[in-house]
Amino acid sequence: MTDPEHDAQALADSLPDGVVVAGPDRVVTLVSSVAATMLGLTAVETVGRPLGEVLTLQDHEGQHWYDVNRPYRGLATRRAVPEQSWQLPNGEEVLVAARIHRPALDQPVSRVVVTLRSGRGRARLDRERSDLVATVAHELRSPLTGVKGFVQALLNRWDKLNDEQKKLMLTTVHADSDRLSRLIAELLDVARIDTGRLQLYPRPADAQVLVHRIVESVSAGTATPVELEVGPDLPEITVDPDKFTQVVTNLVENGVRHGDGTVRVALRAMPEGTEWPGVEVTVDDQGTGIPVELRRRVFTKFWKGGVRGGSGLGLYIVHGLVRAHGGIVVIDDAPGGGARVVTCWPAEDRRQD
Repeated sequence: MTDPEHDAQALADSLPDGVVVAGPDRVVTLVSSVAATMLGLTAVETVGRPLGEVLTLQDHEGQHWYDVNRPYRGLATRRAVPEQSWQLPNGEEVLVAARIHRPALDQPVSRVVVTLRSGRGRARLDRERSDLVATVAHELRSPLTGVKGFVQALLNRWDKLNDEQKKLMLTTVHADSDRLSRLIAELLDVARIDTGRLQLYPRPADAQVLVHRIVESVSAGTATPVELEVGPDLPEITVDPDKFTQVVTNLVENGVRHGDGTVRVALRAMPEGTEWPGVEVTVDDQGTGIPVELRRRVFTKFWKGGVRGGSGLGLYIVHGLVRAHGGIVVIDDAPGGGARVVTCWPAEDRRQD
């Protein structure tokens, strides 16, 4: 025959968060091993003591959790204490929440269950958010500084500047404005990918036609040679043409930006025997390549593998858009050096797979 108290203790000890349970008399009846460690106590020291003495948690003003929240008092409809940030005796942050149990609304509190969760995870998220804000602020400030400087110069020296100088300044302002627009669009894409709100409108499309337009467009703006090779018997792909164009354009522009020679784009039908039919789009550059140990980090936010600018969001968005289509993206070595990025696009709609 099992011992209910032993089973309850074993269950509490197996939980990742700390648990403290007190009965109707406000006396602690159970403390998990995680909670005891957090509080700097042992089960022997805690069980049988008043809950207010066991939960030695303070806020920045020196107030105690038990005195502030008074779990045994208040309205009869009160069922919980929301998660709050408190400090352990050793000064570490802990996130504390409580559940208040009553047999009925007209009955007193029968049990209070308090959970304690380490605040390190939240601290890490706060640091990541701070890093995100700092990075975005830096990326926005650079083109804004250029726009403001040239506009100020135009306003102050309009009569002294000739037409060529004015045209050069306005062209630079236009380019910086485009850069700001692209960054804002990338940030919106990141937010949609992160929150699962990315909207796709896939339909049958000719990959050769789309990629040919991309190669022509990128080639018109660079002296770097961009070559296109098309294999035989390409099936139609089912993609959102705008998102497909965004992905491939990003990869080709990356090849131009980070490579030192010809950028080669190749289209091939997916090999026979693969899980699903579709088209492989391969982009090779002749740069330094991406070391194997860094390839898992390539698709994270704000990863930058070179010194030639960029927001560091491009490959994160590439990964998100390809995966959203049910496709695959892989980093490899290009023949003769450089980086190879292969994206695989399905012939049929695989978003539900």
